Amino acid sequence: MASGHIAQCLGGILARRAGATVAVSGDLRLNGAQLVDGVRSLAAGLLERGVRPGDVVAVVGFNSIEYMELLLAIPYIGAVVAPLNYRWSFEEAVQALELVRPSAFIFDGAYSSWALRLMETQIFSSICLYVTIGNPVNTSQGANFVSVDRVKRTCRGTTEMEPVSRDVALICFTSGTTGQPKGVAISHTSLIIQSLAKIAVVGYGEDDVYLHTAPLCHIGGISSCLAILMAGGCHVLIPKFDAKSAIKAIQEHKVTCFITVPTIMADLMSYSRKGKISGCGSVTKILNGGGGLSDELINGASHLFFNAAIFSAYGMTEACSSLTFMPINKPELQETKNQLSNQSEGVCVGKPSPHVEIRIDRDESNSSSSLMGKILTRGLHTMVGYWGNNTVDTSESVRNGWLDTGDTGWIDRTGKLWLMGRQKGRIKSGGENVYPEEVELVLSQHPGVAKAVVFGVPDSRLGEKIVACVSIRDDWRWVDATVEHQGEGKEVSAHILQEYCRIKNLSRFKVPRLYYHWSRPFPVTTTGKIKREELKANVLACMQPHSSL
Repeated sequence: MASGHIAQCLGGILARRAGATVAVSGDLRLNGAQLVDGVRSLAAGLLERGVRPGDVVAVVGFNSIEYMELLLAIPYIGAVVAPLNYRWSFEEAVQALELVRPSAFIFDGAYSSWALRLMETQIFSSICLYVTIGNPVNTSQGANFVSVDRVKRTCRGTTEMEPVSRDVALICFTSGTTGQPKGVAISHTSLIIQSLAKIAVVGYGEDDVYLHTAPLCHIGGISSCLAILMAGGCHVLIPKFDAKSAIKAIQEHKVTCFITVPTIMADLMSYSRKGKISGCGSVTKILNGGGGLSDELINGASHLFFNAAIFSAYGMTEACSSLTFMPINKPELQETKNQLSNQSEGVCVGKPSPHVEIRIDRDESNSSSSLMGKILTRGLHTMVGYWGNNTVDTSESVRNGWLDTGDTGWIDRTGKLWLMGRQKGRIKSGGENVYPEEVELVLSQHPGVAKAVVFGVPDSRLGEKIVACVSIRDDWRWVDATVEHQGEGKEVSAHILQEYCRIKNLSRFKVPRLYYHWSRPFPVTTTGKIKREELKANVLACMQPHSSL
């Protein structure tokens, strides 16, 4: 039986878009024929220089056309592409390289120092080839490196080879909340059906102009890139996201679609307000992941991108990106908001994609009437396993074909999934289960709260006592329990937040007992996840929290 291959999208690009512009980066423009030739030449050149089927090729750099070509060229010859997070320190990158032991290391100029250290120290004897995207910053050492362009020129005219199918196309690293990287092995089939789901749900087509706001080292950026390649759209690449560059690109290239996370959307809103940008009418599709958008951001985005349908997605690297989708600026959103106001049972994340099966593994220790449990998923979208020592391990989180997402939730009568929070972050207080995300959602709705992080600390009576760590907005004032309220309106205190939780109908046992005013940036992993244990340790090591209620 023939196997799917992500490089099979090249045939469609050649057939439908050979003379049309399909990739733009700065002054560089490629039509479909040039992009396909670039991928095939790069694949043949890597093969000529010793990269073999089954080899792992590590890549680090900012978004570029060459990076996009590598995502196809490396799997084209049956090798496995392993993008490294460009936000990592060198030491974190070494941890990831330890897992995959690559035969080649490909990097852009900003990471020449990484390549030099790897060459000089010979930490990884497996690396036999060093390739630069563009020119290395340190030209004195450039002779030891070969450029992507030179690799392409090696085999020009000998590129009529067929794509080589292997089980694993991609190793995508996820840090979890511990910070230790895990290499998630993802198949061609998973990537193809994820792309088809995005095309079907979001509606991508060959008339779309897609702006790469997400890095190509993250599964969201990779899967959306492949969806646009399959749909035959045009790619606009900026090295990395900043609001000014993104808005400029949207206006200059009449961008129709992009993906966001809440921080990207917040930056776009902030920049557009300061720059007095009235609207970007070319944008028709926005897909948000990595956390829900606040009402304020949804309203702002709906005004700035007034022609756009905005979707929210819930997913994870181990499931090859998105599991569920939900339109969030359409009439059906109001129904969801009404449901949410009637019950504090998590956040609605929409319905599963057509290819995704989801079930709830109920916790028998919970009350018998509860619909809540572990969120499990099954299907061709799930990872092959975690990569380590050239083998793939599935035992940790896949049992009988079902992948444990690590999240807790429930499914309502209409088939929508409601997300409660992470299993590992669950607090057991007075015999009741409390999910930090649910409490954080309520606290963050207070107009004076910029962000809230909730966790449990040991308590002799309750088992765990709930603590809320809050940062407040710039024009608001934190009032200690010992300080008298001035009644000016823009004040936040432990008492005010506790009353706010009760007004919002948060169950009494879920209302935090301790509140701590956090004035520094919250500690996060390189993928933006809060390091709860580190934050908890910091709070416990500091002075007594501001108020105990």
